Amino acid sequence: MEPIASTPTHCPYCALQCGMNIMPLPQGGVEVTERTDFPVNRGALCGKGRTAAEVLSPAVRLTSPLVRSGGRLAEAGWPEALDRIAERLGTIRQEHGADAVGVFGGGGLTNEKAYTLGKFARVVLGTSQIDYNGRFCMSSAAAAGTRAFGLDRGLPFPLEDIPKTGCVILVGSNLAETMPPSLRFFTELRENGGTLIVVDPRRTRTAEQADLHLAPRPGTDLALALGLLHLVVAEGRTDEEYIRERTTGWEQARAAAMAHWPEHVERITGVSVPQLREAVRLFCEPESAMVLTARGPEQQSKGTDTVGAWINLCLATGRAGRPLSGYGCLTGQGNGQGGREHGQKADQLPGYRKLDDPAARAHVAGVWGVDPDTLPGPGRSAYELLDALGTDIRALLLMGSNPVVSAPRAAHVEERIKSLDFLAVCDVVLSETAELADVVLPVTQWAEESGTTTSLEGRVLLRRRAVTPPPGVHSDLYVLHELAARLGVEKGFPTEPEEAFDELRRASAGGPADYSGITYGRLARENGVFWPCPEPAEDATDEAHPGTPRLFLDRFATDDGRARFVAVAHRATAEEPDAEYPLLLTTGRVVAQYQSGAQTRRVTELNAAAPGPFVELHPRLAARIGAADGDPVTVTSRRGRATAPARITSAIRPDTVFMPFHWPGEGRANTLTNPALDPTSRMPEFKSCAVRVETAASPGTSSRTPAAARQGARPT
Repeated sequence: MEPIASTPTHCPYCALQCGMNIMPLPQGGVEVTERTDFPVNRGALCGKGRTAAEVLSPAVRLTSPLVRSGGRLAEAGWPEALDRIAERLGTIRQEHGADAVGVFGGGGLTNEKAYTLGKFARVVLGTSQIDYNGRFCMSSAAAAGTRAFGLDRGLPFPLEDIPKTGCVILVGSNLAETMPPSLRFFTELRENGGTLIVVDPRRTRTAEQADLHLAPRPGTDLALALGLLHLVVAEGRTDEEYIRERTTGWEQARAAAMAHWPEHVERITGVSVPQLREAVRLFCEPESAMVLTARGPEQQSKGTDTVGAWINLCLATGRAGRPLSGYGCLTGQGNGQGGREHGQKADQLPGYRKLDDPAARAHVAGVWGVDPDTLPGPGRSAYELLDALGTDIRALLLMGSNPVVSAPRAAHVEERIKSLDFLAVCDVVLSETAELADVVLPVTQWAEESGTTTSLEGRVLLRRRAVTPPPGVHSDLYVLHELAARLGVEKGFPTEPEEAFDELRRASAGGPADYSGITYGRLARENGVFWPCPEPAEDATDEAHPGTPRLFLDRFATDDGRARFVAVAHRATAEEPDAEYPLLLTTGRVVAQYQSGAQTRRVTELNAAAPGPFVELHPRLAARIGAADGDPVTVTSRRGRATAPARITSAIRPDTVFMPFHWPGEGRANTLTNPALDPTSRMPEFKSCAVRVETAASPGTSSRTPAAARQGARPT
């Protein structure tokens, strides 16, 4: 017998997109094996990656369409299910207008699916009401990066540069649990003599690896960054030549920072002045340094300005657009980068073009073969779209997202979804959102289809089909092709991923995120290609463009090639603690679960490691409310309450509680979170809201009492 060949591909989960092999087993099923040739993980996989094949099993996933009948979802054939969706979307559109139909996508969709979904919304449905859950991921960093540099790409350099720099400030990221294989880059940084500064209100597993851990009060990262910049100026550590030659707007940004003197910042953040000074020393003394942000500073109602303040710190010290230096954002979702580049966002067209740019509309309309005037304008952002469900948005097509668990103010979002006239969901599993649908379509997943994703480095990668999907399961591209035909558009929606990608290449050509020089053949030969990668002109004699691993070394992507300082000032979170709600809640992830948990909660090994939600409390807070480790405690905000076992640890601030957001039901953390939106990015404030905590058995004993304890609720 010939040995069974394995297929090289990439993990379906986070934006590292770790390389792996899929090996079919003789007795059936598949096994994930190491792939050492991919430079990001070199064969290392976290538990989620190692067990990813378990979700391929028909025992844990959808294998037949479901159609609601008599109040219950029942199995149906594909023609019936597709006819039902097309009829309802078409009727609602005809009776109430195109914008009565919404589309909500996901950051896990391949580039081909994200591109085709955006095209379907605008060409077939004619709706402006499309956005995706990546809005909840790194939209603040994208907005700040575009404002400062003229272009947003999560990391403007490859991960392999991190161990070679002198210092990294890691802001609001717990990589040891969210992206474990990436932690080795930071371990190598320290082994090479570099230093790691971690900014996090919790002493996480990542913070334990740091040379310096700064634990600010949630929602005060903006003041912290401004305080560091103040000290840079006061101590004469600015790079005046760089500022003069490569930036604009310094005087205004400098003046804003000088209003945030160290003692003032200490009072706001709880980070001591000596720690602030030590952070500046560690960051400024090496020849090179980086700042990397994640959801901590970004998921705030002032997230764009917060990230902008950290970018200002890089610019003032000459740490951007130089080798081994720069600002970067650690994208979370598997295709969070590519998903926002090619048309899922409410204001964007493929290639990162702006929907309100006439030239962009003309180019993309030309590729699509439609009149630019028929393309709708920008629509609502993700939370605003969800909040409008059941009012002027009466039907929703949802692909690859579970907002019943993942959206802020989740109980309200769940009610809005229930109020829809019609909901159609395409998913791998029957998620909490899919359970509310009128029609659910079972779709293929990572190992059952080919397609491209774009990693947090801006590296475009090819996932290869390794196994045949179960009978009765089709791809999202098939779904969009069939719905388009039923709604009167016979052409332009291919079912083959490579054909969709070739059209994406043409649509992106000349745009900020130019993929036109990238082909499936090239991706099959290389370990990814960094965008922008334009296609050479027809008369050019040059070889193929090599891609762009490192951005901004010669100039920034602004009209004049200079980076922009933006003057920002600290402001309070949208919801500060008070006598009724004296604590701050912050949310995040645990290593064994992923996002809303819709897939990882179906994996035996992962559930054994992280079986359910919990509330992390400082021992002083636990003593005040009379809670022991493991006791059920109730966390209450102005939006609702959640109950979960207490986990008592000194690794968190006494004025802060933490909950992971992977679970539905009574422990759903996003029941509590605040949908207050950043004015630029429209990012909700997941990372900070006012709460109280009490033992579930004795609601009379809560964090509201005694008054003296409330007044002392800001220790460092």
